[in-house]
Amino acid sequence: MKKIFSICIVATLLTSCVGTDKFVLRNSLGKINKVMVVTKASHWNGDLGTSIRNSFGEIMVGLPQPEPILSVSQIAPNGFGSMMKVSRNILIIGEGKKEDFYIKKNVYAQPQTIIYVYGTDDASIIKTFNKHKKEIIAAYISSDVLMTQNIFKEKKLDESQFKTLQNLGISFTAPENFKTVDDTGDFLWLRQHLTSGIAKTGSNNILVYSVPLEDEASVSENIVAVRNSIGEKYIPGTDPETMHMITEEAYTPFTSEMILDGKKTYETRGKWEVKNDFMAGPFVNYSVVDKKNNRIVVFEGFTYAPSVNKRAFLFELEAIAKSMKIK
Repeated sequence: MKKIFSICIVATLLTSCVGTDKFVLRNSLGKINKVMVVTKASHWNGDLGTSIRNSFGEIMVGLPQPEPILSVSQIAPNGFGSMMKVSRNILIIGEGKKEDFYIKKNVYAQPQTIIYVYGTDDASIIKTFNKHKKEIIAAYISSDVLMTQNIFKEKKLDESQFKTLQNLGISFTAPENFKTVDDTGDFLWLRQHLTSGIAKTGSNNILVYSVPLEDEASVSENIVAVRNSIGEKYIPGTDPETMHMITEEAYTPFTSEMILDGKKTYETRGKWEVKNDFMAGPFVNYSVVDKKNNRIVVFEGFTYAPSVNKRAFLFELEAIAKSMKIK
């Protein structure tokens, strides 16, 4: 009887373990904005590989140094083993009976985005990839934004301490190591000192403020003028009398429309500089049309990190901005 009881306990434990294993996924690995492409070498070294590298390797707008939207690496299907399957962003390309494209989440690890692209031959695969490339890029970026936001939630900045955010009715998810530079009640400036490598003398910065909504049709046209006026008023250089932040005049910012917190938003990417000084860097500005409160809510992130690539730093600011909620 005792032996039967022992066997039952072992069987129960084994069943429980097997049942649990089916639902427990490993943590994914990989840097943000990086994609592993699973395809055979002949595809990667041919026109298909060129198409992928050209699409993912498009230069990101507004960065001082040329950096691609997404970095890519390639591995052959027979090398796509268990260690490789925990990569966070994966693009699987192959031949099939028909052209096909679909996205799966958390297949081998979590968080994970795997995109599948199939065609009947090389030309068909290229056609399918090119047809969906914007959607593919957007899916990877969106996935990395969400992952970054979830990391920041673990040690989240308490926004209730900032009177500007309370007055404006705004919240967002940022890491707790952002410190206050200025908080007037109408304007908030937060700074995070960078600690990685040569960039440890630099910083990531967040600005939050609002301006009246006077003419919705001219919002995008006025973004540069508004940010220049804010720079002159609130962001001085080493000599406040002659130096302040402006939009770099030699580089035209790029503005596109998007939806943030359910509201029409203009995303503007460009370069900032300090007038009469040598400080400069990239910025990303989100001007949200808040019709309910008859205003434009502005969230801007800018990076100062001399001599290093800045894509990853600016991406963190983008992730913070896209977590914003407006009452």
